[in-house]
Amino acid sequence: MSLRPDPFYGLSAFLAAAQAGSFTAAAARLGVSPAAVSQAVKSLEEKLGTPLFIRTTRRVGLTEAGAALLARTAPAAAEIIAAVEDVASAREPSGLLRLTVPRMAVPLVMEPIIPALRRAYPRVAVEVAVEDATVDLSIRSFDAGIRIGEYVERDMIAVRLTRDITWAVVASPAYLAARGRPDAPQDLARHEAIRYRFPNSGALYRWEFERDGRSFSVDPPGDLIVNDGALLVTWARAGLGLAYVADIAVEAELHAGQLIRVLEQFLPTTPGLFLYFPRRAQAQPKLRAFIDLARQVLRAAR
Repeated sequence: MSLRPDPFYGLSAFLAAAQAGSFTAAAARLGVSPAAVSQAVKSLEEKLGTPLFIRTTRRVGLTEAGAALLARTAPAAAEIIAAVEDVASAREPSGLLRLTVPRMAVPLVMEPIIPALRRAYPRVAVEVAVEDATVDLSIRSFDAGIRIGEYVERDMIAVRLTRDITWAVVASPAYLAARGRPDAPQDLARHEAIRYRFPNSGALYRWEFERDGRSFSVDPPGDLIVNDGALLVTWARAGLGLAYVADIAVEAELHAGQLIRVLEQFLPTTPGLFLYFPRRAQAQPKLRAFIDLARQVLRAAR
């Protein structure tokens, strides 16, 4: 009796290449040669009878069949990896913890927690992808993510990391001295705004306000547009215009007098930063270690 062909052969190479966008990067992640990754993927394509990648000299992209295969297999692969890590570690935190975080969370969360995590759990390796765009954790094999509460999907487990956010319109003292202070949202029509463009949708963010219990938004004029929150704050500090930001992202600049808040009576408050992850992931020792340590470190910092 002959054995059936291994249905998993080539899948690890395919997933690594699909997520990294490169056979070379996939080889580095798997600890093999690029030629080995290429051969494994080629064998999988031959077995399936369809190409999975569009290859160019600089990178590889997924075909329609490849994208469909990634969407179906990535969540299952994450489950298998988590199960193997749980058994292999005998419940001791270990393995690679992959996190996706917005730039806002780097100084607020990542900088204080990751050094403490490495000291307490040296067997836990950490990979952090800093990006403001919304990310599908399963497709890109992240264990967890950090986002503002209102952007966390409802089927995720969410753990609060920071206080609620009060939004702020800020500008440098030099800008306000030259252009004056807006007294109401409609005054923004006579000012220069630094605009934020959402990385995923490409839409420009409309500034949100409240008056007499009602919410409304304003599309202010501005010649500067950016999809990076840190650069937006840098430009505001340089006097290039007004910026709409989370107050927790500019606490240091406000305290130092580099930025000044305006229109405070019109700004809403929303949920703060949350760590989020699928329900199935919460049993992983490496993730539990991160959650417990984050609570300790951030509680001590308040």
